[in-house]
Amino acid sequence: MSEFDEITSIWLSGFTALAQVIGIALSIFLVERVGRRALVLTSLFMVTLSLFGLGTSFFLARISSLPVSSSHGLCRSQPAIVWSGITSYCYDCTRIESCGFCSGACVEGNKYGPLDPAMCPPSGEEASSEPDWVFDTCQNKYGWMSVFFMVLYLLSFGIGMGGLPWTINSEIYPLQHRSLAVSFSTATNWMGNLIVSATFLTISSEAVLTTYGAFWLYGAISLLGLFWMYCSLPETKGLSLEEIEDLFRRPRDDPTDSLGHNTEQKNLMAQLAAHT
Repeated sequence: MSEFDEITSIWLSGFTALAQVIGIALSIFLVERVGRRALVLTSLFMVTLSLFGLGTSFFLARISSLPVSSSHGLCRSQPAIVWSGITSYCYDCTRIESCGFCSGACVEGNKYGPLDPAMCPPSGEEASSEPDWVFDTCQNKYGWMSVFFMVLYLLSFGIGMGGLPWTINSEIYPLQHRSLAVSFSTATNWMGNLIVSATFLTISSEAVLTTYGAFWLYGAISLLGLFWMYCSLPETKGLSLEEIEDLFRRPRDDPTDSLGHNTEQKNLMAQLAAHT
């Protein structure tokens, strides 16, 4: 979709992976200097911006591609939910299986050319010139935009959302429930990964949300998560586990742990342990 050749795409995949490594390195350097909350909120804000940017790049790629003046047979339209499904741009045409674009027409064909050459006249001035046949992807002047927001997404994800959820998860739960709570949160994380991986190709298809619609959906979910984190996530930098536990304690909660120690006793034991 970004119209890069195979070699360029391989190099770009290396740079995108490097962006996340750099982000994680920055997270390690900044976590005890800036704090967990600031890094998570900054990371989630930039992730949200990147997802909306990715969606916008694909939307611009569609509406900036060459318009379709005529279409034939199965290339006229495709099933759609959030848009008309009518083939209006070269982008729409190449998203239909067995359809290609040439000289303003969307016609049936394969990677070698149209099935009926008469439906795709030459676009040059000379009669012997070959038609400009596009089958897989249309010219996209916004390909750089997709790459930019993908790199920004991975860099932003690495700075906060990549590693800090695991750090915060190991701190916020009471000792007597920590192992079970971390197990549940880990399982929830991987279930979420499974759901996204299993549904992305479906929801990003032209029949459901389209590619840009899928990324806008992810951006909206990230935005909701940002608001929730802003209201719910306290700063835990420099606090002991006992102090962090107190941040989440409600007035009706039992102040003693499974061994019968109250908050003051646990803080005293933590201080004694720090001086031995």
